[in-house]
Amino acid sequence: MPSAMEGLEGGEEGEILRYEEMEDNNVSATDLSELLKEGTKESHDRAENTQFVKDFLKGRIKKELFKLATVALYFTYSALEEEMDRNKDNPLFAPLYFPLELHRREALVKDLKYFYGEDWKEKIQCSEATQHYVDRIHHVGQHEPELLVAHAYTRYMGDLSGGQVLKKVAQRALKLPSTEEGIQFYMFDNISNAQQFKQLYRARMNALDLDKNTKERIVEEANRAFRFNMQVFDELDKIGKSLTEEAQDGGFPVHDGKGDVRKCPYYADKLGTAGPGCPYHAAVALAKQPLVQLLLAACMAVAAGAAAWYLM
Repeated sequence: MPSAMEGLEGGEEGEILRYEEMEDNNVSATDLSELLKEGTKESHDRAENTQFVKDFLKGRIKKELFKLATVALYFTYSALEEEMDRNKDNPLFAPLYFPLELHRREALVKDLKYFYGEDWKEKIQCSEATQHYVDRIHHVGQHEPELLVAHAYTRYMGDLSGGQVLKKVAQRALKLPSTEEGIQFYMFDNISNAQQFKQLYRARMNALDLDKNTKERIVEEANRAFRFNMQVFDELDKIGKSLTEEAQDGGFPVHDGKGDVRKCPYYADKLGTAGPGCPYHAAVALAKQPLVQLLLAACMAVAAGAAAWYLM
């Protein structure tokens, strides 16, 4: 079986979240793009090394988990783009307003319809980690709009960089259609050259009329945005550990990501958290007793004999 990483261009699998593929000799150490690049290096490294991202890159992404990740993205981008629309005329953000080129909400709606059906809205909910992220984005957009730059930079520049690698991995690992259904989020149809667009975006950031203190706050907010993303990754990783391959193949019910996974008898048993009063847990424990297993075997033998007699 070919690896999910085959077909990727050389070096793409390394430094997945790096946004600065080409150096720009025209930038200075005080430019916002350079400050963000240098000031978020550690956050980049930490995000790249979360278990969720590492597994994703190796093609170890389960469909149910990918669906939940898409849900998290939908709520995140809905909040981000709502606040961007609110601040589209604010001089501290307006130069970075590219709704036609960048906005992802409608693409995510298409992906959710593909995965969940036309009634997708009734089947999804915002997770706890994602809600914290969403709340922060709304706070920034309404009270500190100059910091919205940090959230836009962190998300969109990542989507145009490492996100394009994740698209290839997901399409192959999950056997998604070649028509690109389910991965519309990664498709930027109105950007013909991602590298040139990123250079334009960085130039626009550098041209913003910001003092030193504001730039430092934006870098701090970008690191905060990375932490929110890592918290979402960690949350997904925990859910992923409760999803077995058998569940994905239809052998067992898959937890839908809503509510406490420990309340599901099957996963509670897998996680060793089912209480002694859980009927499922009690039945499994009883079935493991040697005497019970012997009686079950005897009953099956009798039933098999009766069936054979009936069919003679």
